[in-house]
Amino acid sequence: MAALDDGLGPDTLLWKFLGDRRFLLTLPRAVSLQMLHPVIARGIREHSRTPRHVWMHARHTVPQLVAMAYADRDLSTVIRYGHENVKGRDDHGNRYHALNPEVFFFQHATYVDTLMTMVDTFIRPLSAAEREQLYQECSIWYHRYGISARAMPASWSEFEEYFAGACAELRVGPDAEYYREQVLRPDAWVVRRVPTPVVRQLLHPRARELYGVPGSGTAALAAYAGWRKILAALGPGHRHVDVAARALRRDRQTVSDAAGVG
Repeated sequence: MAALDDGLGPDTLLWKFLGDRRFLLTLPRAVSLQMLHPVIARGIREHSRTPRHVWMHARHTVPQLVAMAYADRDLSTVIRYGHENVKGRDDHGNRYHALNPEVFFFQHATYVDTLMTMVDTFIRPLSAAEREQLYQECSIWYHRYGISARAMPASWSEFEEYFAGACAELRVGPDAEYYREQVLRPDAWVVRRVPTPVVRQLLHPRARELYGVPGSGTAALAAYAGWRKILAALGPGHRHVDVAARALRRDRQTVSDAAGVG
């Protein structure tokens, strides 16, 4: 089917879930953690095309990362080219570079955590076996970036331990303060339509702790998740983002062409 032959495709959980529009709606979870990471937040503030608008930055970058998982060719040069000049000093004066494997993997890890949360919240709880499978497929997705995987845990259980430790080291620095209001009340892109109580309930517990946000929106999240489930059931147009829809059509066409030849 594709020039890339690493196991990702229409039969994987990653393809099934990552292209779901509800993943985008759950992004406050990932972005809130990223803004608490001094290197990621400083990199966006100093190098983004929209440094004052974190959700416009996400609108430019997240679809590109999602597209990596559905690509039929190697796009790793796009990632390296887009990040090679993202460097400087953080608020403690330490040098940073966006392609540092530990930094780059943490950013990816926030998306892995958000994807798992989205599936559990908006679709159905994953079994232990499915969670491990999805994590392994997320690891293949990460390899497609062409960045060293030295920081990447080998299993879901090891990832949970890694992620808990990484989140424990986050802090509220000047850049986190700069983006605080946008993180807690998204003002652009699709996430601006997510109700504030739902945004706050979707946040990782560490982000709620550091931003001083009470976790009291469980009823609002349950109602919102139910409504979004009804919309998703209306058809693929309400469920898949464009890049996922195109990839699935491409696969169906490939299968059809192969059947015709046979």
